[in-house]
Amino acid sequence: MCGIAGMLKFETRERSNDILDKMLKSLYHRGPDQEGRFSSEFYTAGMRRLSINDLQEGGQPLYNENRSVVLFYNGEIYNSPALRKELIQKGVIFRTKSDGEVIVHLYDLYRESAFEKLDGMFAIALWDMRSETLTLARDSPGEKPLFYWSDGGNKLVYASEVYALKQISCLNTSLNRQAIWDYPTFLWIPDPHTAHEDILALPRGHFLTAGGGNVIIRPFKNSSSSFRFDIKNDDQLINTVRNTVEEAVNSRLLSDVPVGSFLSGGLDSSIVSTIASKNLSQLDTFTVSFEDVEDPYHGRADESEAAAHTASIIGSRHHNIKVNAEVFRKSLDQFCRYSDLPFGVSSGLGIMAVSAAAKESGIKVLLCGDGADETFGGYSWYTYLNKSVTTKGDLPSWPVSFQNLGLSLEQRLGYLNQMSSEERAWAWHYYAHEKEKKMLFSDDFQEGLVSSLRHFDNLNDSNKPEDLIRHDRNFYFPYEMLRKVDRLGMANSVEGRTPFAASSVLALADNLKYDQMIRGKNLKWALRRAFENILPMDIINRPKHGFNVPIDIWLKSAWSDLVEETFSEDSELQKQNIISRESLATAHKMLADENRLNGHTIFCFIMLNKWLSI
Repeated sequence: MCGIAGMLKFETRERSNDILDKMLKSLYHRGPDQEGRFSSEFYTAGMRRLSINDLQEGGQPLYNENRSVVLFYNGEIYNSPALRKELIQKGVIFRTKSDGEVIVHLYDLYRESAFEKLDGMFAIALWDMRSETLTLARDSPGEKPLFYWSDGGNKLVYASEVYALKQISCLNTSLNRQAIWDYPTFLWIPDPHTAHEDILALPRGHFLTAGGGNVIIRPFKNSSSSFRFDIKNDDQLINTVRNTVEEAVNSRLLSDVPVGSFLSGGLDSSIVSTIASKNLSQLDTFTVSFEDVEDPYHGRADESEAAAHTASIIGSRHHNIKVNAEVFRKSLDQFCRYSDLPFGVSSGLGIMAVSAAAKESGIKVLLCGDGADETFGGYSWYTYLNKSVTTKGDLPSWPVSFQNLGLSLEQRLGYLNQMSSEERAWAWHYYAHEKEKKMLFSDDFQEGLVSSLRHFDNLNDSNKPEDLIRHDRNFYFPYEMLRKVDRLGMANSVEGRTPFAASSVLALADNLKYDQMIRGKNLKWALRRAFENILPMDIINRPKHGFNVPIDIWLKSAWSDLVEETFSEDSELQKQNIISRESLATAHKMLADENRLNGHTIFCFIMLNKWLSI
């Protein structure tokens, strides 16, 4: 695990090394243990390393056998033991025990097809001195970030964070207005765009080649396509789910340092922690507890008692991190900086608190249960995806979503049934409506922008539940969940690992039918049945309950001054004419609405205002 940065034909060699100094300094939190560099006439690159595997010899850069190919990479290759054996049989000689060394030898044999063979999370930079070609690649699930700027020809710079690229003073960092417009709808900016016009994210599951005056981006074949599942009945389904998830968790224990686990007390993290505890001599588990307020949509906020109960059953060394509105308030500036781009997912504050506690306890690796909802069907609204409900009257002119608490469930479902597939996909899961954004952003800022609903165009009026769940798996999961685990874990130099993002798990999920995921009111039916033999029934039967920060309550109480500050005349948002003069009144009205939860929409603007001030 590390942070990487580099540049191709960007400046003189001396100037490139000066720029690299600043970039690596900004990435220190991603790798406080070691620094590695490479410098040649055309290519300069480096990394900051968080030592997890092959602690003594696993530094970078790594090379192929004749040292004609230079590798820097960020991540973990979980199937590296099997790949290493395969390569040794082909006569390859390894210099280190690093899991990453398999990458450069695979590239030597298979070129870009090498990426198809990797099961893991990775952002890769390969400099081939023979052809003077730079190749960048990013894992298919989208766990590891990789950003770049290019002139479309010979010059290119890349880094693990946008913040590192912003250390280069000559780069144009003007705002991408369309990306900022999309942000409050999702709480994040979808790839490949960033908040800056000229800085892009390499899409997940793609590689980029730069050389000979061209920059070309292409997808590589997802390693999940190699998995085949023969499921003819429920027993085979349950066995397949159990074996696939267990193998994914066990493979993610690859580490020469202690491994810990997030533990909420719910089903997903309990499965991951229980499997890990059976294969480790010692497992540290971590949970967050805060005032147990009643969230009108999600229910009770605190799950620490349930987590402690699970920890006692599996015998982990458990850590309970107590926080409150004041503690999280003090961490907002750090949250903003290490999110790298505008990010309004408040549960990331919990990830950051846990990773800080893990670091203090000497833990560099944390497993998490994120992704089980998208892979096995766990969100509460999935229960209603195959139900057709009608309601009297036309769709109201004001925004309606599944979070409209002033409407009965039947009314909500009836109104959603009247929407297009794009509108309905937004209404099930997301936040700011286009009409709400029009009232908050200034007229000048929103001129010429298009609807954020375009991100659901690929549904093509589909009403199939599996298609909607798959969209969450391919959109919500990488951009919210995996982004949160990476950015806010690495804020404290802790690597987050997500077994439910394994290629095998994602391949299995793509093969599941709706009734294999949801039966009646039973969410994640197959996953629950698969692990009922190793978990107590109170965990198996526990309703879905994510980690929920009571943001709507805090913005009307302990954090209310942040609302005033964000929409005031002195805010960066106002100074840059991003928000309207009436936006403060609009924000107050939205927060006071008893029929709809708008806290996260307003929180997005709070974080955007802070981000503009960094």
